[in-house]
Amino acid sequence: MAGPAASSNPMSMKWTIRSPDQADQEALADIYLAVRRETFAWVEPLAFRHQDFFAHTQGEIVWLAETPEGEIAGFMTLWAPDDFIHMLYIRKDWQGKGAGTALLRALPNWPRQKYRLKCLVRNARAKAFYLANGFRVTAGGTSAEGDYDEMSFIPAI
Repeated sequence: MAGPAASSNPMSMKWTIRSPDQADQEALADIYLAVRRETFAWVEPLAFRHQDFFAHTQGEIVWLAETPEGEIAGFMTLWAPDDFIHMLYIRKDWQGKGAGTALLRALPNWPRQKYRLKCLVRNARAKAFYLANGFRVTAGGTSAEGDYDEMSFIPAI
């Protein structure tokens, strides 16, 4: 998906949502590492490695959010066979500015298709974001990083 997507923030930032090029891969790995280390403060930082991005995105569809100036603000991945949003990571300085919402709106058939994801219980900011974007808690479980809520976006019929 390409093209600008209007965000819901007061600044009316125009985001370009696109598939990454090979040249973008290192920047996405950097974002993945930095955001996990910043956000999951209860996990040993050295448990997260730069190469994790490449292993964790195998077989997934990846989109990135880019500013009008060409800066990559974040990315989202989808495991398409299960309509499962595996990752949505936004650089700290771009959080709360509409990049995450623009990425969600770029999903195929959004908002007419059901999607699900897992959100760590201790990640209150992410959970609030997903709830504000129409997701609801539908199950729960435990992962290596802690307890999580399974959240689903169920379109209105």
